Amino acid sequence: MSNEYRHILVAVDLTKDSHKILERALQIAERNQAMLSIMHTLEPLGFAYGGDIPMDLTSIQDQLDEHAKQRLAEIADPHVAKENQHVVVGMPDTEIHRFAGENDVDLIVVGSHGRHGFALLLGSTSTGVLHGAQCDVLAVRVGQKGEQSAE
Repeated sequence: MSNEYRHILVAVDLTKDSHKILERALQIAERNQAMLSIMHTLEPLGFAYGGDIPMDLTSIQDQLDEHAKQRLAEIADPHVAKENQHVVVGMPDTEIHRFAGENDVDLIVVGSHGRHGFALLLGSTSTGVLHGAQCDVLAVRVGQKGEQSAE
């Protein structure tokens, strides 16, 4: 299995489970001597509120972006170089696919809460990543039995 993967992308939601997802990716990266990138995607505030708020949300979006960068650094340092830590704004599955395609990613690692039933097998973001990916996807089981997810 050595050198099967050259560039691994870890997509995290910045929850406590993000460390577990990164840890799994680190093991694979080490075995393959692969480059590791980590990203978090912020959905634009305009999407969440449908443009119904008559105010400029730019400063709030900038604050959310800065907070996400700080939180991502807390998770990723010292395992992932600063230049490989990315916070982007957009729809998570779309941005993950875009990044993977533009950066020759050959493995995407995401978290999955392992819900019951086929339709709930993966969270909505994990499902979107899996269905549109042009490379391998590893869904790392996160959350504890009976725990509610925010995904």
